[in-house]
Amino acid sequence: MEPSASSRIAIQDVQFTATEDIIDMDQREGLKAIRAFLKGKTAYDVLPVSFRLLVLDTSLLVRKSLNILIQNGIVSAPLWNSKTSKFAGLLTSSDYINVIQYYYQNPEKMDKIDHFTLDGLRDVERAIGLQPLETISVHPFKRLYDACLKMIASKGRRIPLIDYEEEKKREIVLSVLTQYRILKFVAQNCKETRMLRKPLKDLDIGVYSNLATATMDTPVIDVIHLLASKGVSSIPILDNDGVLQNIYESIDVLTLIKGGIYNDLKLTVGEALMRRSEEFEGVYTCTDQDRLDTIMDTIRRSRLHRLIIVDFDGKLKGIVTLGDILQYLLLGESSGDDSTNISGSGSKESVNNDGNST
Repeated sequence: MEPSASSRIAIQDVQFTATEDIIDMDQREGLKAIRAFLKGKTAYDVLPVSFRLLVLDTSLLVRKSLNILIQNGIVSAPLWNSKTSKFAGLLTSSDYINVIQYYYQNPEKMDKIDHFTLDGLRDVERAIGLQPLETISVHPFKRLYDACLKMIASKGRRIPLIDYEEEKKREIVLSVLTQYRILKFVAQNCKETRMLRKPLKDLDIGVYSNLATATMDTPVIDVIHLLASKGVSSIPILDNDGVLQNIYESIDVLTLIKGGIYNDLKLTVGEALMRRSEEFEGVYTCTDQDRLDTIMDTIRRSRLHRLIIVDFDGKLKGIVTLGDILQYLLLGESSGDDSTNISGSGSKESVNNDGNST
């Protein structure tokens, strides 16, 4: 006897539910394995066999520090206070944006900008109403899991590795870990990332509303104000129909003010992007149907800092940052372990509107 229509539907529902249950179970087991992997590694383990580290003294002029970063193809560097022989924080593109904000609020001081030194950056933050970020660091032999939690709690995109030389009683800056380097390390060495088969739409990560955007005709200085006020590292550039055209990143600002020339900030976004470095990795997009295992594989193969979520017409829907992904790997799916007991979690990009940095 042929099964009735209602019984056929019931069978399909059971099969569908079973498939969902398997995916959910694999997702939880995959996350559990990744967390165990992170707990079994140290922050030092993430470092490549050979690497270059550039440390800048806080007495250096801001203008010279910018040229050094650009010439060496880097976007951040640890700061060192030679007077105290201590680590003094990280220099990032956000610091240069803060300097721009300060001098636009105080144009009468613009003639002094070329004499401004790095040790005055925290004063600039206070002057423009920002709370200076905590100078965080971690020991190289600390568990990688703990280093990740500390990075998430601080809302930073990178964390310095600081050792201590007992003989000379001074700190040693060993390296800097970034979200990208950590996620790539996981993607390369933890096969359980293949078990993360849930799509983005089911993960509750990223931001999909109140996104700050601009157009190709928007003045760069307006985008800089958005970067600063929203506390984000990139702004999506859309056409009149809401279709994604490009992104403007905080590191793009560095190219414009190279050599201390601040007049280029009057350019439009379209004009400014023509001066972008040829080393720009491109804009990585996905849909909310893309699975996390696929995204982790992309991180393994490519250098990216965020994923712009678009619909099938290319229109902007949301943004997922590496910080969002890292936070999910440590805190997602209500694991019930000690990773869930952390305050202030969330990637810096996720604060306010779109979920950095580089």
